[in-house]
Amino acid sequence: MGARAERGTGGASSAVRLWLAVVAALVIAMVAVGGATRLTGSGLSITEWRPVTGVIPPLSEADWAAEFAKYRDTPQYNILNQGMGLSAFKVLYGWEWGHRLLGRLLGLVFFLPLLVFWWKGLIRRRLGWGLLALGLLGGLQGAIGWIMVASGLQPGMTAVAPLKLALHLTTASLILAGLVWLAAGERPGALAPAPSRLRATALILPPLVLAQIFLGGLVAGSHAGLVYNTWPDMDGVLIPSADHLFAVRPWIENFVDNHMLVQFDHRLVAYLLVAVALLHAADAVIAARGTAVARRALVVAAFVLAQAGLGIATLLLAVPLWAALAHQVMAMFVLTVATIHARLSRGVTASAAVKPAAERAYPGLAARGA
Repeated sequence: MGARAERGTGGASSAVRLWLAVVAALVIAMVAVGGATRLTGSGLSITEWRPVTGVIPPLSEADWAAEFAKYRDTPQYNILNQGMGLSAFKVLYGWEWGHRLLGRLLGLVFFLPLLVFWWKGLIRRRLGWGLLALGLLGGLQGAIGWIMVASGLQPGMTAVAPLKLALHLTTASLILAGLVWLAAGERPGALAPAPSRLRATALILPPLVLAQIFLGGLVAGSHAGLVYNTWPDMDGVLIPSADHLFAVRPWIENFVDNHMLVQFDHRLVAYLLVAVALLHAADAVIAARGTAVARRALVVAAFVLAQAGLGIATLLLAVPLWAALAHQVMAMFVLTVATIHARLSRGVTASAAVKPAAERAYPGLAARGA
């Protein structure tokens, strides 16, 4: 594959990098529309999974009546939306249809250019295998999305299962992180690795962000953000008692079904993420002052702090739609900058030797023992 790409300087062409950026942006848009779909209660308005024919929305009044009749058979309609009119249903349907259409568009924007670039030899072998893996994960994500929707159509359910929602969101985040990681590794020219300690800490940040996104999905899916709307305390205490945190039996179900523990876990990992990001930024400024790694570490810390502040505001305001959606989208930006930082901290090879580049990029670091 791609002899021309193999003879390059180690970075993909500008067209390939632009394509990866567009795909990553579409993933973020997909998460944003998915968040709006969930927050408006629209996710269960389409009761069938039709990957091909579903691209065409209802075009006649008879088509709309048929879709509405299917929705009226769902528990969500009978429990929450009894008496809803067709016009209100069309709004719900529009959000979910738009979310699914964007997913199809994302698939096309990913796979069609991939085939073209691969055919033209513009994608290096390692990048190609990474992109194929992400393509498979994207296909799995579509199936996870339907499994999630199907969970909300079960008797007695008015929303999707929290664990399946968290898995769906985390899988989308993994795809975004993978795209950003691969794109960052294809930057033109050589970049020396960061000092080992900074590199190790930078690599910890993306998994921490992903863990926090998963816990945020549990909070969203269980509506745990609608209770304990104070900070830094919860129900008047900083650390709830074990009796409250593990009130559900069996105890393992508390991690999904106990609103107090679900929210408390999300808070704890947020504190851990803020602490790691701030310590890493301080370490980078001291050990590598004036270098790109220090600047990137500061950017990551700034995004993490902004996201923490937005999360606190969302909680205190009892999760208004705008704040919840902004918090979800900001999580994608935090993941993006953390992933870019982690990947670039490993260094990027090119035709030039890495060791001289390291000496030029971080003069005096070895003498300081960094």
